[in-house]
Amino acid sequence: MSSFGPPWRRRAAIHLLFGLAVCSLRGQITQGVADELVPGTEQPPASDGTASYSKRIPSDKPSRDSKPDFNRDIYYRNKLEFSFESGWLPNNIPLVFDFLVGSPYTTWPLHYTLQPNIASLRWQLDDVGGPLILRGNWDFTFSGSFTVIPRGPETRYMAFDYGIRRNLIPRNWRIVPYYEMRGGVGNINAKGPDGVLYAQGQDMTFTLMMGSGARYNFNPRTSIEAGVTYMHVSNAYLSQPKYQDFGINVYGPIVGINIRLGRPKPPVEQ
Repeated sequence: MSSFGPPWRRRAAIHLLFGLAVCSLRGQITQGVADELVPGTEQPPASDGTASYSKRIPSDKPSRDSKPDFNRDIYYRNKLEFSFESGWLPNNIPLVFDFLVGSPYTTWPLHYTLQPNIASLRWQLDDVGGPLILRGNWDFTFSGSFTVIPRGPETRYMAFDYGIRRNLIPRNWRIVPYYEMRGGVGNINAKGPDGVLYAQGQDMTFTLMMGSGARYNFNPRTSIEAGVTYMHVSNAYLSQPKYQDFGINVYGPIVGINIRLGRPKPPVEQ
């Protein structure tokens, strides 16, 4: 008798090993199919109450929204900032709204250069939202300004201004474009009553400013910005008919710095 025992015992051992191999192979196949099928999260259950299944498609690329947007820690509802801006506006143009008031679309022989210095409180009104290129938020601006007049008969202009700005905020961009409009009331040392032709007709005047540019955020607390702004100063014809209201219309570059006031944005509870 050999060491393997009788023939029937050898055949039984072979059948047993074959059966175990088949069971193992069947288990591996079943597990592979289960890995490929996952319960569907968007499809309703079948009519017989069983869960629906969908094919799992592997992806080598991470989701576009998988990385948190750090701009949500910079632009958010009720954030307050201190802003200081300074500009140089030497370019004289006609009033951009001449077509609305019936004035001749022309510049006057007397040209001005204005150098505004603006200290502001910025109040962000909402969180980041909106579709595609319009994604962003709004902020209100309350400003006190002192404008030096290096070219022109007047020498200074002081004003209180308020306005609104739209920040256009792409995901995870440190450079954020903006557009803004401001208006207000101020005081200029008018020289029209002194007989200077084309000078301003009275001390009390109104301001309109419009501008666009981009802001660079170093972190949630500090940022700088640069852009181009248009500035209009006039008395809205209140000095007429005694003194003509010629107004000032200039534009040029403006730069600024923004600093967060108060604590950073509180973390969102999960």
